[in-house]
Amino acid sequence: MELVIPVLLMAIALIGVITLAKAVRIVPQQRQDVVERLGKYKRTLNPGLNILVPFVDAVRTKVDLREQVVSFPPQPVITSDNLVVSIDTVLYFKVVDSVRATYEISNFLQAIEQLTVTTLRNVIGSLDLERALTSRDQINRHLSGVLDETTGRWGIKVTRVELKAIEPPASIRDSMEKQMRAERDRRAAILNAEGHKQSQILTAEGEKQSAVLRADGDRQARILQAEGQAKAIKTVFDAIHQANPSQKVLAYQYLQALPQIANGSANKVWIVPAELTKALEGMGGALGGLSRMVGDEPAPEAAGSAGEVEREAAEAAQAAAAAAQQIHDEVRVAEAQATGGQPQGLPAPEPVSPASLLNDPADQRERA
Repeated sequence: MELVIPVLLMAIALIGVITLAKAVRIVPQQRQDVVERLGKYKRTLNPGLNILVPFVDAVRTKVDLREQVVSFPPQPVITSDNLVVSIDTVLYFKVVDSVRATYEISNFLQAIEQLTVTTLRNVIGSLDLERALTSRDQINRHLSGVLDETTGRWGIKVTRVELKAIEPPASIRDSMEKQMRAERDRRAAILNAEGHKQSQILTAEGEKQSAVLRADGDRQARILQAEGQAKAIKTVFDAIHQANPSQKVLAYQYLQALPQIANGSANKVWIVPAELTKALEGMGGALGGLSRMVGDEPAPEAAGSAGEVEREAAEAAQAAAAAAQQIHDEVRVAEAQATGGQPQGLPAPEPVSPASLLNDPADQRERA
């Protein structure tokens, strides 16, 4: 008897603990428990401390009220142009009525998956591949509307539906890559051509401006050079008139210019006519007469060097006469070689003394 009483007390205590555990229920936040009494829905336990009737009330389901994310496996879908594409979808939903989610449908998650697949096939089947790849927002809105309308009676709210991936067949992907590569090559060629065009335009504009500036510089240079030459000629002309040179000085300057004429690089043959000496005599007489007409008399300060000037003029005249005679002889020899006989053609020039060019007799001035 002594052992039975303690065992009985322990059994009563155990039953009390079990009864207390069955009677007290603590529900966490964002969760609802559906309670049945003798197999029939009794009430819904909200978050916090709740008291149940032990051995009579039982919790049927524990419903999570938080928003949930479900990713469905890829589904093969046929487009309107008879291409099979694989589509992955992601679904966002939450339970708004735990009672209906428990009693209206046995497995709402599986039902949502199948509804998503069928709706997706209906939507994609009315679109071709290109529109299906570029109309994701439209497909998402259509899926969300259909799912929300259907799952509303189940106490479930579909908040968002996203197409995670649309995978066309491998051959179509290769064709699309080639098309995109060709499009990029075309754009690159167009951009390259545009750049080359702009470069050519800028180069042409630069050459045009350079040519205009160069032409303007040449024009300014020629104008300045012409002005400089005009000033130089005017200065020389004024200096000659102020110096009042004599006829002998002019003849001497002319004789000095003859070797420069003969020494030109383009003068291969220089033919001196026989009348050159007569022309020199006439030019000297004309210059002498002109000098007397305009009062061409040597300046007083130049009288001291008159003898030296006459001597240099005489030497220059002798050198010019000798050069003329030599050139005339060469011309006769060349003519003889051309005709194959004795020299013919030009008559021998009359001998002219150097003094005749400088003394300026009166009869020579009359012939001039």
